[in-house]
Amino acid sequence: MSDSLYCPDWPLPPGVHAFVTTRSGGYSNGAWASFNLAQHAGDAADAVERNRRLLSDLLRAQIGNEVPAIQWVQQVHGTRVFHSGDTALVPAPEADALYGAEGPLTLGILTADCLPVLFCSADGREIAAAHAGWRGLLNGVLEATLDSFQVPASAVSAWLGPAIGPCHFEVGDEVRAAFLAASKPAESAATARAFTHGSRPGKWLADLYALARLRLAARGVGSIHGQTLCTVCQHERFYSYRKQALTGRFATLILIAPTT
Repeated sequence: MSDSLYCPDWPLPPGVHAFVTTRSGGYSNGAWASFNLAQHAGDAADAVERNRRLLSDLLRAQIGNEVPAIQWVQQVHGTRVFHSGDTALVPAPEADALYGAEGPLTLGILTADCLPVLFCSADGREIAAAHAGWRGLLNGVLEATLDSFQVPASAVSAWLGPAIGPCHFEVGDEVRAAFLAASKPAESAATARAFTHGSRPGKWLADLYALARLRLAARGVGSIHGQTLCTVCQHERFYSYRKQALTGRFATLILIAPTT
């Protein structure tokens, strides 16, 4: 496996593949060095296009087959789910999650601290990817994504990708209060435990992973995979907006491969 790409430790049905890019091995320079895949982050457009072509080549090498064009979205910290077809839509639609079925298709989310979440049905016929910053997580982007599936949530597994960890994600009283207000009585204690005291009064360290697991479990998701992999702690491997405001974005992808 290239230093630019790794496979999540997540059991998937035959024909379904998941990948995460790192910040290594690309063509971007300066603050975006070197494998930035975002067109909106201030990087040179030609470098981003070269990086995206490189990504397609890396994916093709990994699955041993042609890879469908990646469907991206313009992420706005909302809850809209775009339903992708077999041809990638350009320009990218405005949404914070993607869903697709029957393939072949490739779905991609770009992040640099927000939590990327991948979904797959047990039969491998339905996949999705969601961008879950705290606003999207609070307002239901994961639930909206699950609502797109034809199978029940118990037949869906999820994987939580690299994001800012509870060691660094400091938020204000208002964020904690909003999550507590939105939680059901049976979940309020666990929600409160996802916040620990921060650097000063009125500040809290928030655990996006714990909050996401609570939301997914409440919907009855069959299995939840992934572990905390803090983008701030590992900023040399992944882009981190908190660590460096002018920076690139890495991709978290899921695809249904073409049949041979």
